[in-house]
Amino acid sequence: MAAEQVLIGGKWRDAEHNETFQAENPATKQALAEEYPISTWSDLDQALTAAAGAFQEMRQMAVEKLELFLNRFAELLDENKQAICELANTESGLPVSPRLLEVEMPRTINQLRLAAAASVDGTWRAATIDTKSGIRSYYAGIGPVAVFGPNNFPLAFSGASGGDFAAAIAAGNPVIVKANPAQPGTTRELAKLAHQAATESGLPPAAVQLIYHMSNEDGLKFVADHRLGAIGFTGSKLAGLKLKEAADKVGKPIYLEMSSVNPVVILPGALAERGEALVGEFQTSCLMAAGQFCTNPGLIILLDDDQSAKFIEGAKTGFAAAPSGTLLTKGVEAGLTQNLKVLIDAGADVEASGSGEGSSQGYTCPNTLLSTTAEKFLSNSEAFQTEAFGNCSLIVKAKNLAEVCEVIDSLEGNLTGTIYSDTAGGDDPAYDQVAHHLRPKVGRLINDKMPTGVAVSPAMNHGGPFPATGHPGFTAVGIPASIHRFAALQSFDNVRPNRLPRELRDENPTGKTWRFVDGAWTQGHIG
Repeated sequence: MAAEQVLIGGKWRDAEHNETFQAENPATKQALAEEYPISTWSDLDQALTAAAGAFQEMRQMAVEKLELFLNRFAELLDENKQAICELANTESGLPVSPRLLEVEMPRTINQLRLAAAASVDGTWRAATIDTKSGIRSYYAGIGPVAVFGPNNFPLAFSGASGGDFAAAIAAGNPVIVKANPAQPGTTRELAKLAHQAATESGLPPAAVQLIYHMSNEDGLKFVADHRLGAIGFTGSKLAGLKLKEAADKVGKPIYLEMSSVNPVVILPGALAERGEALVGEFQTSCLMAAGQFCTNPGLIILLDDDQSAKFIEGAKTGFAAAPSGTLLTKGVEAGLTQNLKVLIDAGADVEASGSGEGSSQGYTCPNTLLSTTAEKFLSNSEAFQTEAFGNCSLIVKAKNLAEVCEVIDSLEGNLTGTIYSDTAGGDDPAYDQVAHHLRPKVGRLINDKMPTGVAVSPAMNHGGPFPATGHPGFTAVGIPASIHRFAALQSFDNVRPNRLPRELRDENPTGKTWRFVDGAWTQGHIG
């Protein structure tokens, strides 16, 4: 069987390859028929050269073309959503309905449309004008962007359609898509629609390119190449750190989402007030989609008292009875099994390990609830923070509030941190103390709800201190802020008015773009 074609320089063509791979259906553990190429450096080199040329064209291009492309791509996704979601289901095991068709696809389409609006509005550029000094600055595209998509969101975080893709295009950059090997067919279909939209919208032929896979050696060489402007990556900490090291050596911006246990502190008043309901919230959040969310509640911190004991008993019963879902890949299954062993070897006790009726027959792992004491956790905090990506969580029982704060102080950076407190205000003093310690450790501080939802909001921060991400100052979700990852700050000193970018001229290009002029934000013209 001939291998599927790559998209390079605006053309679908055979890859220059020696090896191929196949995706699997994780629900059946069976290989899918299609074969996909593992590209050699020759493919990557050609894609980089084509992307560099496309970037030069896009620098001179009217932003209205970016808006047209992003909106047209969104339309095409909507028109083809059923077929794409069915294919994504085959490659990921995630249900067509409601997960892919009613949740993830609408989110993906919405992100593209938000990026389209931001691209033409231009406020994201933060145009800053100092009329006295004659200095003006704004953000503009940084160059070709490589986007490495994850396995757990085949649409909304895909390298060919997700938030990184949308942000990179909105900034005026071409994108080289690196498909996740678990979902090559889904990524191919997304890239076909993106290529169609690009052609219809007048973007350069190499505005969107697709590579399925590459060797580790070529991958490291790729992210360090001088023709690349920046990299967006969502995936494992192990792979992310290797890519970061290669990019850092040459000063290449790389934005990583890697690892997070997302601590959840439940204060005594909340348990006394609504403990049974919190058991249900926790179980739902931890076990939905077999726990394969980067914001899964992997660490629960409680005071060791009677209310906490009831919470743990309820969670044990729920975890044991609930069906265990399908894991995305054989590798996810192996990684979860290995990291559970790390936690148990460190001294965690197994509170529950079972698979209820209707559990998956594909790649899977029993729903696992672990516990330990704060004292044990603090004695080996690095091991106890091992991310068990999947349907697993670790409960830490502390003797007092001071010990809760010690546990928090020992944590690495996380995407989220949650505090549950009572509604009557009895937990407020404890909340203030816990929040003071938790706030610097997380990108998003949450009150009274589990962390699994990540709203597409301009105020969202889907980022956090290392190793949750590679840099705490940026978000992977939330336009316009997410666009800044793929932009460079450009300053113009004493440049003649007719030579300035349109956003920096005296006349506001849209009449609505917000600009920072002589110390004040305004939508007005200058003069």
